[in-house]
Amino acid sequence: MARTPDIHLYTTQTPNGIKISITLEELGLPYKVTKIDITKDTQKEPWFLAINPNGRIPALTDTFKDGKQINLFESGGIQQYLVDEYDTDYKISYPKGTREYYEMINWLFFLNAGVGPMQGQANHFSRYAPEHIEYGVKRYTNETRRLYGVLNTHLEKSTSGYLVGDKCTIADIAHWGWVASAGWAGVEINEFPALKKWEEQMAARPALEKGRHVPSPHTIKETLKDPEKMKAIAESSKAWIQSGMAADAKKK
Repeated sequence: MARTPDIHLYTTQTPNGIKISITLEELGLPYKVTKIDITKDTQKEPWFLAINPNGRIPALTDTFKDGKQINLFESGGIQQYLVDEYDTDYKISYPKGTREYYEMINWLFFLNAGVGPMQGQANHFSRYAPEHIEYGVKRYTNETRRLYGVLNTHLEKSTSGYLVGDKCTIADIAHWGWVASAGWAGVEINEFPALKKWEEQMAARPALEKGRHVPSPHTIKETLKDPEKMKAIAESSKAWIQSGMAADAKKK
């Protein structure tokens, strides 16, 4: 007998956050949402740290098979949990042990260990650092661009237009929010035609369209068309980001 989901997602509007809401929508699972206000350090409050001791979003809880609550964090781990537990028809995954399964995990780790961290640092040095450090900007923006090149070359060879096999998987979903916001990291998506085509193909999926607006509207594409708005958002974000970094530095 299928288990009834009791999923509660704790998230905010970031590339890592929306990959979980998109995954949930693609699977057609019911879930509750709590918006975490990272500008007020809600993610550092004791009640949230009991769910995710790392104090980051996203986090997710569910009632596990043993009847007890399971607390999950790290977006890639959450995605793997959701397909392992609920994707019995393999809508966005492949059966364990298949070639496609391992290839899917390969690209999922590529995002979580490569694109996400490198692009996140490119964002920081380009938009949020208290001083302009040219080495940092170039180091992380160029590495992000290199990783985009890897994706572009791979997608040029894909007959389906997706990263693995003949369908969208959690590996595609994991990448989408980051690629959709490439310009924020100073990367020009038009340099990567196959990747751009993939991004547009993904954006046309109804479940992605719904999931990307959780817990608030996904507006990065519109923002990237307005340089003045980009500058204003970056400036308004610097203070709380620097404050959070200073607070973390004091902790033992």
